[in-house]
Amino acid sequence: MTPSALKPGITLEVLNQIDVRVGTIRAVTDVADSDKLVQLRVSFGDHERTIVAGLKQERADTREIEGKQALFVINLEPRKMRGVVSEGILFDIGYADGVHPVLAVPESPVPDGTRAG
Repeated sequence: MTPSALKPGITLEVLNQIDVRVGTIRAVTDVADSDKLVQLRVSFGDHERTIVAGLKQERADTREIEGKQALFVINLEPRKMRGVVSEGILFDIGYADGVHPVLAVPESPVPDGTRAG
């Protein structure tokens, strides 16, 4: 595998604006009329959010990630995708490089809502 090209540099100030948090995936449901999208219901400790992710073609059983912790960017502006409002984005590893994607996860359990960085 050849890694994808590096993105342009950013300042620490810009990096600090991105709110990356650990959340537990409580439920995974299909998004109607989509061959790629699923709706995740994710706990961030003090609240839950709906996050839409393109996982259908990456996993034989998308529900296998229920109960797992993963990293999410939670301060993106909400975006409607196939009629479902997504309130963040799932961090995954490998997609941009053509590698079968995997979740970015903490090495051991931490409280939901814990910030990365």
